[in-house]
Amino acid sequence: MNEHIVQSYEDELTLLDNKIAHMGGMAEQLLGKAFDSLERRDPRLAAEVVASDSQIDALEREIEQRVISMIARRQPVADDLRHIMATLKITSDLERIGDFGKNMAKRALAIAGEAHPKPLMTGLRHMVELALHQLKDVLDAYAARDAERALQVWRRDEEIDAMYNSLFREMLTYMMEDPRNIGISTHLLFGAKNIERVGDHTTNIAETIHFLVTGAQIADDRPKGDYTSTTLVQLD
Repeated sequence: MNEHIVQSYEDELTLLDNKIAHMGGMAEQLLGKAFDSLERRDPRLAAEVVASDSQIDALEREIEQRVISMIARRQPVADDLRHIMATLKITSDLERIGDFGKNMAKRALAIAGEAHPKPLMTGLRHMVELALHQLKDVLDAYAARDAERALQVWRRDEEIDAMYNSLFREMLTYMMEDPRNIGISTHLLFGAKNIERVGDHTTNIAETIHFLVTGAQIADDRPKGDYTSTTLVQLD
């Protein structure tokens, strides 16, 4: 009987991990499609992305209910408790990543009929590719319980911030050169900020994985390279 109970518990924990993997894959796909809809000026794809975010939200609610049920029935402690609470935190970050993808798709809907400045779109693509690579790496780190790989992702968040800073300045310049560019540039700027925030939530996941595996918080200050809040002051 005890072996059956233990095996049942392990199966529940494994199911949580599988749900996280599935949710992470959905978030990756949504983010990639969101940028494609923006780059292609495809309102149909953008609308599909916006609608698909509800699936990620539903999965978040399902995982939350499973976690609540497991805590009530199993009363987990030590490693098992860290595992279950890490699942809950990662689920929340993945849901937010889905939201940022949805927000970018909404930008695509707003500017579907406008021409996009190619250099800015190239910069955005590089940001998205890096964000997706980081997200895949952190999900692999979770699956493998690899604290060092998670730490590598955590350290690389500055790369996304540096790209965002560069794009921010380019877009400001583009707007100042011709006021007619303000509308499209503003939407693209918000799109870039969505990607930068995806990087922040990926970093959150990396911190959670490190704590899950080691039982300790990352000792260093979080690397952060977004200086756009001071850019306008510097330009005055």
